[in-house]
Amino acid sequence: MPLVPTGDLVEQARAAGRAVAAFNVITLEHAEGIALGAERAGLPVILQLSENAVRFHGFPHALAAASAAVARNSSSDISLHLDHITDVSLLHMAPELDVSSVMYDGSEFGYAENVHNTREAVEWGRKHGIWIEAELGRVGGKDGAHAPGVRTDPGEALEFVEATGVAALAVAVGSSHAMTSKSAALDHELIRTLSSMLPVPLVLHGSSGVPDGELTLAARAGMVKINIGTALNIAYTSATRRFLDSNPSVVDPRKYLMPSRDAIAGTVEHSLKILADAASISL
Repeated sequence: MPLVPTGDLVEQARAAGRAVAAFNVITLEHAEGIALGAERAGLPVILQLSENAVRFHGFPHALAAASAAVARNSSSDISLHLDHITDVSLLHMAPELDVSSVMYDGSEFGYAENVHNTREAVEWGRKHGIWIEAELGRVGGKDGAHAPGVRTDPGEALEFVEATGVAALAVAVGSSHAMTSKSAALDHELIRTLSSMLPVPLVLHGSSGVPDGELTLAARAGMVKINIGTALNIAYTSATRRFLDSNPSVVDPRKYLMPSRDAIAGTVEHSLKILADAASISL
């Protein structure tokens, strides 16, 4: 199928009262596993390429081209997204990479500079048909907005959205990047407040550390785009370890990458069904 714009997937989810999941791609097997999980669940997904993943591969074209090819050969609706982009030159490559959306990360700057730089990214995005997500403050795995106890201020968030014109906003409501245990407790009242005050969809980063029930309630409360990365890596690496521990003489990577890819698909299918259930859950 053709690539679907991220903005379309997000708005469809918002209208249906559910969330759409965005999964981080590091290897080709990630992309294939994500697409397979989406097909099994019968739901759309967003393939995310982080700036760190792009740097790992040396240049963006290979990972983007492979992910786009996987998406086009899938029966599910899939979009391609650049995540946590700080390098403006990489942001400007989005159209040639078949990417329809970018999360511009200006969190390393102070508020005024973040507003200025994010607004420039948004203005560029409008000229080139690129949907821009941003964040207020620092997000997960770093000191700042997703450190324990830190929360997004609704008034400041509204001011930021109005000043920048972003299409979606990542907010701090209790999650953190790179969590390997599902122990995060989200502030659902804050999610509801932000959802009612802000005119744009809310994005949850660091969702791998959020229990299933919390994710369902978060989607019901107003989270629309849910980012998941570490959970896939846990599934991938755990399956690889199990296979190699049981088959120490195997040297053909296809032998252990197959169950590893399938483990990603299982995690994706489960996550998508959890988020789809949000539309039928009452708070």
